[in-house]
Amino acid sequence: DPYATVSLVGPSRNDQKKTKVKKKTSNPQFNETFYFEVTRSSSYTKKSQFQVEEEDIEKLEVRVDLWNNGNLVQDVFLGEIKVPVKVLRNDSFQAWYLLQPRENGNKSSKTDDLGSLRLNICYTEDCVLPSEYYASLRNLLLKSSDVQPISASAAYILSEVCRDKYDAVLPLVRLLLHHHKLVPFVAAVAELDLKDTQEANTVFRGNSLATRCVDEMMKIVGKHYLKVTLKPVIDEVGKNHRNENLRYYVDKVFREIVRSSISCPTLMCDVFYSLRHLAAKRFPNDPHVQYSAVSSFVFLRFFAVAVVSPHTFHLRPHHPDAQTSRTLTLISKAIQTLGSWGSLTKSKLSSFKETFMCEFFKAFQEEKFTESVKKFLDDVSSTESKEPSGLSEPVHLKEGEMYKRAQGRTRIGKKNFKKRWFCLTSREFTYHKQQDKEPIFTIPIKNILAVEKLDESSFNKKNMFQILHGEKPLYIQANNCVEASEWIEALCRVTRCNQKRLSFYHPSAFLNGNWLCCKATLENTVGCARCTADVPADTQIEIDGDRETERIYSLFTINMSKLQKLEEACGSIAVYQGPRKEPDDYSNFTIEDSVATFHTLKQIIDIVEKLNESHEKYRKKRSSSAKYGSE
Repeated sequence: DPYATVSLVGPSRNDQKKTKVKKKTSNPQFNETFYFEVTRSSSYTKKSQFQVEEEDIEKLEVRVDLWNNGNLVQDVFLGEIKVPVKVLRNDSFQAWYLLQPRENGNKSSKTDDLGSLRLNICYTEDCVLPSEYYASLRNLLLKSSDVQPISASAAYILSEVCRDKYDAVLPLVRLLLHHHKLVPFVAAVAELDLKDTQEANTVFRGNSLATRCVDEMMKIVGKHYLKVTLKPVIDEVGKNHRNENLRYYVDKVFREIVRSSISCPTLMCDVFYSLRHLAAKRFPNDPHVQYSAVSSFVFLRFFAVAVVSPHTFHLRPHHPDAQTSRTLTLISKAIQTLGSWGSLTKSKLSSFKETFMCEFFKAFQEEKFTESVKKFLDDVSSTESKEPSGLSEPVHLKEGEMYKRAQGRTRIGKKNFKKRWFCLTSREFTYHKQQDKEPIFTIPIKNILAVEKLDESSFNKKNMFQILHGEKPLYIQANNCVEASEWIEALCRVTRCNQKRLSFYHPSAFLNGNWLCCKATLENTVGCARCTADVPADTQIEIDGDRETERIYSLFTINMSKLQKLEEACGSIAVYQGPRKEPDDYSNFTIEDSVATFHTLKQIIDIVEKLNESHEKYRKKRSSSAKYGSE
């Protein structure tokens, strides 16, 4: 019963991933792919967020250990392979490697007794130039969502020419996410997707560019959301995985999900809001499509996938054992079925392969389950903040004593700051002279436009934050930095669905006729810094925009011949308006507007050729400045 662990090992890391167990064979075929990032940003290290290190590939190695699964007894070590990353330098190796005994000083083991393992290892190294070199390509990609039709945009063309869409989607989503352009792009490609969808019950079920972009976005920004929602239950299943607890586990997972809307990241809510309205517009006579458009992602592609493969979302350290995997698969199936809003009809029940699952789901044929799903989907794709699922009364979320600055004062003084009692519910934010007194001032949650930290220099005070709500900003000083962070996080969580949220704010105050941060003299001028609280702090990721643009440039370079063929195709269509020549070359591409597509392709090819020159200059400079004796 063998399985393999695959690790990337170095001085400051030991990332380990694990394959499935192959039962009753000494000739297993795993066919599993694992990705490791070598130079990692702070989001990939367990160290402090301030330590971003460049990893030395001279010291890294890929290690594969083969084990026999012992079930109830200890697993048996079968042999290992070590491959230094430096020997892979921009190449892929596919070869048989002899399994070696573990290095423990004992040389008596014969290496040829252990068998061999076939590996395919690919290492890609990007040479990232200074930021200004990428300006043209970056700008072309970032304006993709404004191009009409979207199929003529640079981002869409990238996905068309790449053999594997995954290669294109990963850097594209990161780049658009980094520059706050992902939501309009997803909306534009989703609209194109819906044009080709003939039936309402099949919306977003395919593997299109739109669905892949949303999948990747959910993986990036939804990690913390999954952790707080699912991890405790999955850990419980891992410890005690008897199938007779299935009803208990499904109930628990379902309850945690439908209660979790308040933790759903802002970006996911914004995307779901767009998808919901696009689907309703495409199928105006189907009242359910606005829900199925969202549930097809949040239940089928997010929660259900995380339950069945918790290791890929870092909810478990490695692939679960066979017994746990079976239980998780059944829970995942149940969540998919319950998440398909209004799906528990008699016809659906009869379609289950296993008769026991048919009986099992009869217990869930209650209106409260359907209503809970509907309420949850409303909450994560609504136009304004709502209370957590199942709660009609305002919910008290936080209260405590802090200092508030009197609004409208231009002079700075200690008398301007008054001690007040603050109270936050799911509907409003209020402050009072004392606890249990009537509120002096109330801000409805739906009116809050942003919640941000305030520069210490504004009033020469620490632990300050501001609430922007249409009138003058409300400046508050917490008693310490922990309290300030807790208030900011709580306020951001309840306001994350406000559709009028600001994108920019002033990090300092408006005093003596100007903003201290940007020196602008108009009080109502647009902010000079981008809002940071779009996503809860623990889901924010460090994205290197230049690195992602370099990756996209590499993909365009690899697929240059396809770009040129597509350019020729657009030229012939635009000129002749006749039958397309050599349909095999470009019949799989989407060419809605040959003139617009031709224009974009010309820009891409010109930019790539200029970047080729820049890379070549860099290579020559590096080789001419190399010292004698250096590698």
